[in-house]
Amino acid sequence: MKITQRIVIFIAIFFFVLGKNTFSQTAEIIFSEAQNIHNEVLTIDSHDDIPLNFATEAVDPLNASRQVNLEKMQLGGLNMAFFIVYVSQSERTLENYEKAKADALTKFNAIQRMANEMYPELIEIAYSTQDIERIYNSGKLLAAIGIENGYAIGTDLALLEKYYDLGARYMTLAHNGHNDIADSAQPRAQFNDRYAEHNGISEFGAQVIAEMNRIGMMVDVSHISKQAALDAIRLSEAPVIASHSNARALTDHIRNMDDETLLALKENGGVMQATALSSFVKQQSTEQREATRLILANYGIERISQWWGLTINERNSIKNELSAIDYADVSDFIDHVDYAVNLIGIDHVGLSSDFDGGGGVLGWFDASETFNVTLELFSRGYSKEDIRKLWGGNLLRVWKETERVAE
Repeated sequence: MKITQRIVIFIAIFFFVLGKNTFSQTAEIIFSEAQNIHNEVLTIDSHDDIPLNFATEAVDPLNASRQVNLEKMQLGGLNMAFFIVYVSQSERTLENYEKAKADALTKFNAIQRMANEMYPELIEIAYSTQDIERIYNSGKLLAAIGIENGYAIGTDLALLEKYYDLGARYMTLAHNGHNDIADSAQPRAQFNDRYAEHNGISEFGAQVIAEMNRIGMMVDVSHISKQAALDAIRLSEAPVIASHSNARALTDHIRNMDDETLLALKENGGVMQATALSSFVKQQSTEQREATRLILANYGIERISQWWGLTINERNSIKNELSAIDYADVSDFIDHVDYAVNLIGIDHVGLSSDFDGGGGVLGWFDASETFNVTLELFSRGYSKEDIRKLWGGNLLRVWKETERVAE
């Protein structure tokens, strides 16, 4: 039985024994205390994707029909988001390296345009941990930048410093498919990927990690193979992060981290940012996957990320129908936090959504629902200090240590 289920039963006993007023008061106290904590801690989501046309008339950062926009961040009390410069893997040719670089620069420019030209009164980019307190105290939202897929540098080591100067403060070494830096957790047949090309991190990849340490860019081991993650942890002088990964012991997905890797991450001083991506959070049976497909098909879509063209009533109906087939929810998500905290300690776990990149569970489907995560944590007995660490304190510790190593 889940902890939250036991809490509900306990409160229900109160309700039965002491009456409706006591039940209502207890629920109100829990909600109020959680709301106070949520308002007082700095909340950071370490992974939010953006499209190539971000910060244009087509995708307005303020109110675009996406999981993360500035209005939803304000509504849900999400103070800070790492906006992601993602480039997709393709065949490794000089032409494709240039395209990956061009796509990366397009997204860097879009994030800069959002903060510096479109909404400077609402959001500001943090380039160092020292920036964060100042911006937070000003009342603005905070943006930071991460790169997803080291393919963005191709084989040009000098691009790392260029991207750092543009604001990148972490880089995921690979994505889906091997690149010149590391083996991916998910090789791609269309690129003729073998199970392992480098047997972990390549010689060039070791140079990349050393350069990231030198300039102060966090090393991200999400998406890379287990051996590559263990190699990166060993090679990095600074703690590493897994910007959006879960515990494989709970959900046997190749993208999740097994206990050996998590324990190595702890020894390194790093942090696993648990992620609210449903297939990483909870395994579905064949019947549940088919039921999910049919639910979405009834509304003319194939993936939940396509539902922004639907009405609010249609989206609510989808949520209710998914709940009826036991789709992943906030409670399932926090189960991964519980597991990791029990295994490697409260100082090595954080939170991420992977919004607009596939993320979203019932109860945390977009940034406006961010409070529900804090409410679930508080309901399970996490203290304010615990919640502060999970919502970004641990990630900032790693970022600060990465800055120290660079200095």
